Amino acid sequence: MTTFDKREEAYESKFAHDEELRFKATARRNKLLGLWAAEKLGLAGEEASSYAKSVVMSDFEEIGDNDVVRKVLGDFGAAHIGISEQQIRETMFELLGQAALEVQNGV
Repeated sequence: MTTFDKREEAYESKFAHDEELRFKATARRNKLLGLWAAEKLGLAGEEASSYAKSVVMSDFEEIGDNDVVRKVLGDFGAAHIGISEQQIRETMFELLGQAALEVQNGV
C-alpha cells in the first residue's frame, strides 16, 4: 500500500466518521426538538417521549429539515399554539449545538 493509498483511506475513514457524527447529532437534535415541542403541547412523561420519537422519525420522509419543521408546525397549528416556523427553525439551530456536544461527549 502506497502513502497515497494510506492517505486516501484515512480521508475516507474520517469522512465516514464525520457523517456518522452528523447523523447522530441531527437525530439527537430532533429528539430534543420533540421534547421541547412536547412541553409546548402540554405533553409529559411517556407521551412526551413518544412524541419526541415521532419527530425523529419524521426526518426520514425527505432530505433536509423541512419534514421535521412541517410536522412540528402542523402539530402546533392543530393545538392552536402560536409558534412560527422561524421560531421552530431557530430552536432547531440552538439545539443542534447542544446535540453535537452531547454526541461528542458520548451522552
